Amino acid sequence: EVQLVESGGGLVQPGGSLILSCAASGFTFGSYDMSWVRQAPGKGPEWVSAINSGAGSTYYADPVKGRFTISRDNAENTLYLHMNSLEPEDTAVYYCATGGYSDYRGGSWGQGTQVTVAS
Repeated sequence: EVQLVESGGGLVQPGGSLILSCAASGFTFGSYDMSWVRQAPGKGPEWVSAINSGAGSTYYADPVKGRFTISRDNAENTLYLHMNSLEPEDTAVYYCATGGYSDYRGGSWGQGTQVTVAS
């Protein structure tokens, strides 16, 4: 059974930083492209970033480009999202999902972790 467990969310002031983690189990993590997706209150899911299975390629949505960094540790079956220069508009539940930009919608998702950016 695929399991994805996100952690690391919380309340942070504008301009602050957070690191999200996603622990994966139940599948061959190193063989899958992975994505981070977020959902703000009252809005639909928004793809944030993706990384290919070998970690050689990364992709970002324009609103987070230059501020967020996606990475993975295939030996530890863990996906990361380093978030810097956080803005109130980044407030959302963040999910990790199997698949890249084109197929994350049909993949497996975790339960999400809340990120709130406020002063």
